[in-house]
Amino acid sequence: MTTFIMVGRYSAEAIKAISAKRTGLAKGVVEDCGGKLLAFYATLGDSDLLAIVEFPGIGDAIKASVALNKALGISFSTVPAIKVEEFDKLTAAKR
Repeated sequence: MTTFIMVGRYSAEAIKAISAKRTGLAKGVVEDCGGKLLAFYATLGDSDLLAIVEFPGIGDAIKASVALNKALGISFSTVPAIKVEEFDKLTAAKR
């Protein structure tokens, strides 16, 4: 599974329908797309939501991002992420 960071922004209509039920629906969409929601945060500033999720591949992450927008009116920017320790190994200079 690959980890992805999803940063979301509510539409004007979506913000009117915020509820715990919709949070559960979002989790269901992620799971229906083959993913696992690891953490979900409400944020302030340029974004409204931050989700840390795992998907089998990028296609599944894209599918979930689009499905969440259609179902909830929340647009997501979705990017793959790896732990810094793994990044350090991948980018270590060979001498």
